[in-house]
Amino acid sequence: MPFKIFVDGQEGTTGLRIFEYLSERADIEVLRIDEAARKDPAARRELINASDVTFLCLPDTASRESVGLVDNDRTCVIDASTAFRIDPDWAYGLPELARGQRERVRDSKRIAVPGCHASALVLSVRPLVDAGLVAPEYAVSAYSLTGYSGGGKKMIADYEAGVIPALTSPRPYALGLTHKHLPEMRHHGGLAREPIFTPIVGNFLKGLSVTTYWHPEQFAKQATPADVHACLTEHYANERFVRVMPLDDAANLDNGFFDVQGCNDTNRVDLFVFGNAERIVTIARLDNLGKGAAGAAVQCMNLHLGVDEATGLNV
Repeated sequence: MPFKIFVDGQEGTTGLRIFEYLSERADIEVLRIDEAARKDPAARRELINASDVTFLCLPDTASRESVGLVDNDRTCVIDASTAFRIDPDWAYGLPELARGQRERVRDSKRIAVPGCHASALVLSVRPLVDAGLVAPEYAVSAYSLTGYSGGGKKMIADYEAGVIPALTSPRPYALGLTHKHLPEMRHHGGLAREPIFTPIVGNFLKGLSVTTYWHPEQFAKQATPADVHACLTEHYANERFVRVMPLDDAANLDNGFFDVQGCNDTNRVDLFVFGNAERIVTIARLDNLGKGAAGAAVQCMNLHLGVDEATGLNV
């Protein structure tokens, strides 16, 4: 019997991408709602409770409303909004986070998919905190360069229309320093305070990299770029979806330039370490529609359902 899957919010960017992932799978039956009924609570309740897994691809308020429609203890809810990412009753959908996290995602009926920027930053930071190289009190600063698909349908339409000259240049945003991913960056990064974080949207569809700055003299114990690289390598040694790229390898760059889109169309995160004895940066690269959203959601579904974690996903 195939697993029954419902996507609440199927018309959005993440919902559509999840449909693409599931459409080729013989072990999945996608439950579809009539277009006219997609905002009808009774129709949604019926499909949610008929499903083995329901994906919520909705704004925060609507996600909370949909969770309230679940009236059984069998349906697993995987939410892609920011509503539950630091809720202790929800599993954070990043199996690679720390020891025991994969089991928590597998066993939970409530899973919160991480934000794209947060996934990249947390995967860079958390191993260094857990290893004692970085104290939780460290004042983390980072920036993200991301494709415009992360802004949803309207932003995609604006960029692809090609009629707004300002969109041809990179555009920093969230300069009030209150980006919605900050709470999960702090909480799941093991940090005592939210980082200073500035995202930049570029004139390309998808791809994301988060660059985090490190001052070795402020580490909790002495460490070089090689030490940081070794820490990340050990932490992710057995992970299929996280690669720590070789240190000081010319292939990491293209004539000195970094390729933000190098993980596109995969569910992979590539981690890089650059720098010297005085200054270090780590860079985490992913597809913001893959491991940064829909791919991560499907990975969590696979894990929860007990099928191979990589089923339907490109490594």
